[in-house]
Amino acid sequence: MKNVAAVFNSAGVPYAVVGGMAVDAHRHRRTTKDVDFLVSVAGLAHPRDAVARGHFHQSPGRRRRFIDPATNVSFDILFSGNFRGNGKPGPIAYPDPSTVGLLIEDLLVVDLPNLVQLNLAAGRYQDFADVVNLIRENQLAEDFSIKLHESIRADYLECLEEMRRNEEYERRQDENARD
Repeated sequence: MKNVAAVFNSAGVPYAVVGGMAVDAHRHRRTTKDVDFLVSVAGLAHPRDAVARGHFHQSPGRRRRFIDPATNVSFDILFSGNFRGNGKPGPIAYPDPSTVGLLIEDLLVVDLPNLVQLNLAAGRYQDFADVVNLIRENQLAEDFSIKLHESIRADYLECLEEMRRNEEYERRQDENARD
């Protein structure tokens, strides 16, 4: 991840880490097999230039997946303006990385409201689980929902309630263990 970010930085390509590594950067530790980078469409030329120079390899059959041969870690390029989830036009598109990047441990990572919003827009189980965990780890509440697009606010509130149910369950388990 740091190798790829260094290539983007040296080329002046605005980027933001999204996906599982962004969830990790925002306090919820979890594993993932690859790294997702958000760039503008113009930014795709730079990984391809890096492939031509031998810095990265393109993954066979995946035009937006690359491999860092120094680490053997794969990374995907996601484009601002494209849509999360099924890719069909909707109210939530990937934002411009230059407007949502937050510096965390020397890497530009998508800010928390956009990360939550993108995960909810994807509509996958793991993404909802990530939101529940982000809510817990960042101590988010109902008022955070005003930072999100209205189309996914109900999903956010459902994740908040799920987090509260989990906390109540864990509290009961702790009480039972003491008895």
